[in-house]
Amino acid sequence: MNIIHLKYAVEVAKVGSINKASENLGMAQPNISRAIKDLEADLGITIFDRSAKGMNLTPEGKELIAYAQNLLSQLNELETMYKGGFASRQKFSLSTTRAGYIADAFAEFSKEIGDGSAEITFKETGVHNTVKNVVASDCKLGIIRYELNADRFFKEIANEKNLLWEDIAEFSFNVITSKESDLANAEAVYEDDLAKKIQITHRSPYAATISVMDSQKEELGVSSNRCIFILDTAAQLELLSENKDTFMWISPAPKKLLDRYGLVQKPCAEDNRRYKDVLIYRKDYKMTELDKRFIELVKKSAKECL
Repeated sequence: MNIIHLKYAVEVAKVGSINKASENLGMAQPNISRAIKDLEADLGITIFDRSAKGMNLTPEGKELIAYAQNLLSQLNELETMYKGGFASRQKFSLSTTRAGYIADAFAEFSKEIGDGSAEITFKETGVHNTVKNVVASDCKLGIIRYELNADRFFKEIANEKNLLWEDIAEFSFNVITSKESDLANAEAVYEDDLAKKIQITHRSPYAATISVMDSQKEELGVSSNRCIFILDTAAQLELLSENKDTFMWISPAPKKLLDRYGLVQKPCAEDNRRYKDVLIYRKDYKMTELDKRFIELVKKSAKECL
């Protein structure tokens, strides 16, 4: 089946005449007539009923033309994509751990995209999904978080999966809570203080671990027997703001985020664990200018928060 012949058939169906179609297409009538006969022979159907009044679609012809119009439309989109349309579109994709400083950097980054065509993807998810997204090229960049003592383990995994990495930040978690909380004026908080509060958390693991059970143990190596599980970041912040008896473990957050929701962050005097946020990308991936600018902004934001 010839695509050009399909185009001729669609045009004839549109105007109802080979004569008019030949004028519109700038083709000789015999060529169009022969093309339609060849198409009918290829498909084994009669597309048009020919009469003195013109070319009328048969039931099979109506079905064929409907499919042909859809196909030709998709081909036009494909042609546009690679002839100065989508091909010139700016593209950026990131799969990342949840962190206030990363979200802050992304907000600043969004201001620099400009007026041109752009396709931007930002996914917040856990370690395993981020690695999977980057390996599969669903996202070109990833930021994962793991406990510092898992550094060797992570690098082995990265090498195995042909990933490059770059350190973004190293930190300990803080406790975040309302300015109205009785913890707000403390120099530091202790496990006994947190045991009396309601912990807000999500199910994404803080550390790079092998099994789901280990991941839950790591996150739920908790400080309170009362937990509220919320995946949505905005809902977490809203709840922290409204309920002074809640708290959440968090990587160091930007001051403007804390001020916006009336929150404070405090170190935990008994928590000595250290974590790393690490940028990952495929070894065969060539970074764009957008990628480089985002990395610059995210490192700047991390430095300001830490």
